[in-house]
Amino acid sequence: MIGLGVNVDHVATLRQARRTYEPDPLHAAQEAQLGGADGITVHLREDRRHIQDDDVRRIREAIRIKLNLEMAATGEMVEIARRIKPEMAMLVPEGRQEITTEGGLNILAQEASLKQSVARIRDAGIQVSAFVDADLRQIEAANRIGVQVCEVHTGPYAHAFYRAGGDLADREVAAELAKIREAGRAIQALGMRFNAGHALNYLNVGPVANLPDLWELHIGHAIVSRAVFTGMRAAVREMKTLLLQRAPA
Repeated sequence: MIGLGVNVDHVATLRQARRTYEPDPLHAAQEAQLGGADGITVHLREDRRHIQDDDVRRIREAIRIKLNLEMAATGEMVEIARRIKPEMAMLVPEGRQEITTEGGLNILAQEASLKQSVARIRDAGIQVSAFVDADLRQIEAANRIGVQVCEVHTGPYAHAFYRAGGDLADREVAAELAKIREAGRAIQALGMRFNAGHALNYLNVGPVANLPDLWELHIGHAIVSRAVFTGMRAAVREMKTLLLQRAPA
């Protein structure tokens, strides 16, 4: 069964727009849990643009499902992960000017330093994931530095799907989906777990959920957007139902 990790960052984005105390991402995480989420994802950015340190602490203490901490591989973030002890820490690239994560982690360019960060996180008993493009060289590098999970960046597929009006026969859509499929096979062959995420929504998630050996999908913006109209619990339940309907036997 494919797991659903719900990212609640953008609940914090709304709160930080007014520098106030609501809406509370902890309440969103609790509602997501009640809606059937298998995990909660938060990205503690270096510039603290949405999720704050105290959010991570409170969510860690309150939820009864797993916590996935997205983070840059900096000394500060490694120590926070070691202290908070999420079930999983996902290493992602981070740029101050980007609106959201724009691509996979370039592991090849910083393999030695990343290997040290991975070792320190794993020594604390935390599973380590890396957010990677559907690129065999990066997947092989992820294996070399010791990560246990690769989350494949689905953004290119999602954007192609949108441009094509959801036409799965479109050449670009089919090509991007095939890249994710082949990346998943490579990840599995190297003994790592295959996750996927980024820009997935209620319309484009089906073909990705149908990929073989996919363990978990991480979805945030689409669920929070739907929750504005339906409530968080219902939005999560609707997405989880889609995954269960699409999951390979």
